[in-house]
Amino acid sequence: MTRPKGCCRVLHLHEDNTRFLLLGIVMLIYMAAGAWVFQWLEHENEDVDREHYWLVHRRFMDKYNGTVDPADVEELLWEYGNASASGIIHKRPRWDYSGAFYFVGTVVSTIGFGMTTPKTLAGRIVVIFYGFLGCSGAILFFNLFLERIITFLAYVLRLLHERELKRRGFHGRRDSQISFDDNLDQWKPSVYWVMLYLFIATISIAVTASFLYSPMEGWTYFESLYFCFATFSTIGFGDYVTSQEAAYPHVVLYRLANFVFIVCGCCCIYSLFNVTSIVIKQFLNWLMKTLDIHCKPMKPPGQKQLLARGRRNAITPDHLRHQARKMDKGKDTSDADSTYDSDGDRRNSGEMISMADLLRANKVSLAVMQKELYESAQKGQIYLPSRIAAEENSFKPGAVGPLAIVSKKLGDDDT
Repeated sequence: MTRPKGCCRVLHLHEDNTRFLLLGIVMLIYMAAGAWVFQWLEHENEDVDREHYWLVHRRFMDKYNGTVDPADVEELLWEYGNASASGIIHKRPRWDYSGAFYFVGTVVSTIGFGMTTPKTLAGRIVVIFYGFLGCSGAILFFNLFLERIITFLAYVLRLLHERELKRRGFHGRRDSQISFDDNLDQWKPSVYWVMLYLFIATISIAVTASFLYSPMEGWTYFESLYFCFATFSTIGFGDYVTSQEAAYPHVVLYRLANFVFIVCGCCCIYSLFNVTSIVIKQFLNWLMKTLDIHCKPMKPPGQKQLLARGRRNAITPDHLRHQARKMDKGKDTSDADSTYDSDGDRRNSGEMISMADLLRANKVSLAVMQKELYESAQKGQIYLPSRIAAEENSFKPGAVGPLAIVSKKLGDDDT
C-alpha cells in the first residue's frame, strides 16, 4: 500500500499545527478580500469628503481674503479639531465620576472607544497597570459567563431531547430504559442549535437597545444597530458613542440601561463568537479533507514500547495462574517482568498494565475501572486511573480557554 504523501507530512506537521497554518492562510485571504471590498465601498466617499473640505476652506479664504492671517485660521482649525475629538466642547464633562466610570468600562471590556483618553503622564502609566488587571478580570468574567450560558443551553436542549425520546417510546421495558439512558449519556447538543439561540439572544438585545439609543442620541435606527455591533463585539470604532451629550431626559435611568445593555450584549456576542469558532474549525476540517491534506500522525506516548513489548505484558491465563501460585505460597509476586518494571519504568511508559497493577487499583469500583480501561483502550493504550487523570489534566492543543469550554459541552465539535 502506497504511503500517503503531502506537504504537511513532509514538513512533519501534526493535525493541530496544520489546522493552525490553514486558518492563518484562510484569514489572510479573508482580510485581503475584505480590504478590497471596503476600498471599493469607501474610497470614493473619502475623495468626496476631502474635496468638500477644501471647497469650504477656499470659500472662507476668498471671502475674508486680506483680512485674516491664513496661519491663524489653520491654528484655529487644528485646535477646534482636537477639542471636538476630545469632547471638551458642546459635550458633557468627560472626567466627572460618571464619565470616568464610563472610561474604565471601555478599558476593562477592551472596547476602547477612544473618545476619552488620559492626557497626563501619570494617567497613561496608571492605564497600563489598571488595564492589565482589568482586562484579565473581564476575560475571566466573559469565560465564566460563557461556561454558564453554554451549560444552561445544553441543559435545556437535553431536556427537550429527553422529552423527544420519551415521545418515541423509550420507556416501559428494561432494555428500552437501558437504551434510553445510554442515548442520554452519549448525547450532546448540536453546536448549530446553540449558535442559533445565542444569535437570537444577541439580536434581541441589539434590537431592544436600538429602540432606546435612536431617540436618546438622535441617531437613525440603523446607526443604533451599527453602534450595538461595534460595541458588543468590543471593536469600538468610536464614531458613535452613547451618553456623551450635555443633557438627557431621565439621565440616571438612561445611563443605567446603557450599562446593562452593553454588559449583556458583550457577554452574548462573546459567547456567540466562541461557538461560531467551532463551526469555523469544522470548516477547516472539511477543507483539509477536501484538499486531501495528509498530516504526520500523532502517536500516543508509549505507543512504541507498547508495540515492542505488548506480548510480554499481556494478561494471559498462564500468567494469572502463575501469579496466583506465587501469592498463595507467600512469595514475592514480582517475576521476570519486575526487572523490566524497575529498569524501564514500565508503569509510566503507557504500556498495558500487569495483573499486579490491576489488583493494586482496588480502591476504584469495578464499574469505574471498566469504564476507564475501555476509554483508554480506545486510545490504543491502557492506563491506570492515576495515569488517566494525569493525561486528562495535561496540556493539549485546544484543551484550555473558551474553545475548550464550548467543545466540552457541545457535540459536533471536532469532526
